[in-house]
Amino acid sequence: METEPKLRDDKSEPFSGAYFLGLVITIAVGLALVTFGSIAPPLIGGLVVAFLLGLTVTPQYARWFLIAGLFSAVIGFMAGETLVAWGGVGIIISSLVVWLRVKS
Repeated sequence: METEPKLRDDKSEPFSGAYFLGLVITIAVGLALVTFGSIAPPLIGGLVVAFLLGLTVTPQYARWFLIAGLFSAVIGFMAGETLVAWGGVGIIISSLVVWLRVKS
């Protein structure tokens, strides 16, 4: 005799509309970062935005982001693209912070 699978009694969301609220917050923070990066001078905009986004990297991928940051910084400085170059420096710093300080 087969029994029906038991359905979860608890809600899947912490509260009603939690995932929608999370989406709205994520979009708002993304728009704020893009706006800040476009308004600020290239040194500050590239460094701060890339650094903050680089802090969200999983530690197992931090070394690959470090390599990408090195590549971006070198190519950016060689080409005279200051936003890209300082963004690469921000990725390098944040990758080092994640790789060395965050325990996986």
